[in-house]
This record gives sequence, structure tokens and C-alpha cells, in this order.
Amino acid sequence: MSDLLDASAAYAVVPPRADRDHFTITDLSAEFGVTPRALRFYEDEGLIAPERRGMVRIYSHRDRARLAWILRGKRVGFSLADIREMIDLYDVGDGRQKQRAVAIERCRERIAALQQQKHDIDAAITELAEFLTVVEGGKAKES
Repeated sequence: MSDLLDASAAYAVVPPRADRDHFTITDLSAEFGVTPRALRFYEDEGLIAPERRGMVRIYSHRDRARLAWILRGKRVGFSLADIREMIDLYDVGDGRQKQRAVAIERCRERIAALQQQKHDIDAAITELAEFLTVVEGGKAKES
């Protein structure tokens, strides 16, 4: 049950599963829509650490919560290094204050970067539309 409590940081990301003590690679692959290969990759990168029973990986509530953080971070464009930094700060022992502060800072930085990209994309679309108008107008005049 302590793994369930350790996973509390991710409740906003994924609801807890009090009905289970552990999860298999198949369980998490199906729940999160990722391949077993992706889960093994995250394990190789040290982002999750399932228990091993022979050749079988047994994932805890903590692993499940970390996987939710990893996948959300990837969806919004964080690097694996950023994700690792944020989820590893859970263990600092300060009631997740440092983790929250770093996550807030990284999210604000990512929002600013995405807003700049959106601005750049909007400007490129406008320029292409204007160019298309010129090209189409020039073609019509030649006919």
C-alpha cells in the first residue's frame, strides 16, 4: 500500500488503482497505449524500476504513476532529461515542494516556447497564403 501513497503525485495525471497490488507489462501497455518495448526503454533509461521475478517485470503503483508523468511529459514536448529531473524530485523528501516548483517552471518555459512556435507557424502560414495569392494571380494573368 505504500506504493499507492508514493504514487499520489500523479493522481492529477492518472487515477489511483486501489484494486491492484501490482501490474504486468501487458497491463500497463494496454492501459497507456504504449508498447512493451517502450516500457523496457523507460526502464533502461532509469525512469521506472519494476521488480523482477525471474524474467517477469512486476510494476508497482509508483511505476504506474511515473509512467503517467513520462507519457504526459512526452506529449507536451519535454525531453527525457526534463522528465527525469521532475519525477526524480519526488524523492527529495520535502513534501514535493521542489518537484512542484521545477514542474511549474518547466511548464511555463514550455508554454512560452510553444507560443513562440505558434506565432512563427501563423506568420509562415500568412506569408505562404500571400505568396500563393501572388502566384495564382500571376498564373491567371498569363492565361
